[in-house]
Amino acid sequence: MPREADPSNNERAFILEALQENIRLDGRALESFRDIQLSFGDEYGVADVRLGKTRVLARISASLTAPFPDRKFDGIFTITTELSPMASPAFEVGRQTETETLLSRLLEVALRRSSALSTESLCLLAGSKVWSLTATCHILSHDGNLLDSCCIAVLAALQHYRIPDTTVRGEEVVVHSVAERNPVPLAMLHHPLCVTMALFESGEKMVVDPTLREQQCCEGEVVVTANKHGEICQIAKLGGVPSDALVLLKCVDVAVAKVKELDALIAKALERDAAKRDIGGLMAELSAENAR
Repeated sequence: MPREADPSNNERAFILEALQENIRLDGRALESFRDIQLSFGDEYGVADVRLGKTRVLARISASLTAPFPDRKFDGIFTITTELSPMASPAFEVGRQTETETLLSRLLEVALRRSSALSTESLCLLAGSKVWSLTATCHILSHDGNLLDSCCIAVLAALQHYRIPDTTVRGEEVVVHSVAERNPVPLAMLHHPLCVTMALFESGEKMVVDPTLREQQCCEGEVVVTANKHGEICQIAKLGGVPSDALVLLKCVDVAVAKVKELDALIAKALERDAAKRDIGGLMAELSAENAR
């Protein structure tokens, strides 16, 4: 089974010695993210995130289906990840790696189990018809910190997505096209985001948004998921050396501050995209037409 090439002994020693002097190879501060570029596709629900050399494309799709028997009033929301050899030679088609399994589980907890999306709003006919939403993450380039990139991409795509408007007539559900009615945004309850930190020097020093080389040289990782209100959704300690409780508390404080910055970045990108699409106030006219 192919695997990612490990850094050489000299490269590892150079990275660790530089971190002892609070220097990173790309010149960032220890608590800084790489440059983040967020753009949206022509269709609603497509988000392209570039975090340094890491690139993720998220796409939201929806279809009508029957709900789960024990959740008759809830729609279905699933998250899938696709790691192809195009992103890294360590990934193979049709074979799930440990990286992909861990990525899927952390995204599941961060976005689905934290109830970021109101699944009740996806219910059309209780026990009969609900929307099934699927968020697919395509990893296009891998240079570390896939989790944060995927979380930003999926959350931005969910906020950007517009689901077709529907009318319920008895037991019949009519799905309206874009020409008939303006599609509606999803009901988001909050906006959780992940912040990954790599631990060095026996867990005493942490580095935000580690690159692939830093992740390969680190002694452990901590993932904190929170929203802009400071509510913690998840704290995951991914193996490695034991960490002091004070270090974890510092990780939480740093993560909450970074989440506020990331949330503001997504909001600005959505505003720019909305302004680009709203040519001559067309969206306001369509909304008024729907209201009438």
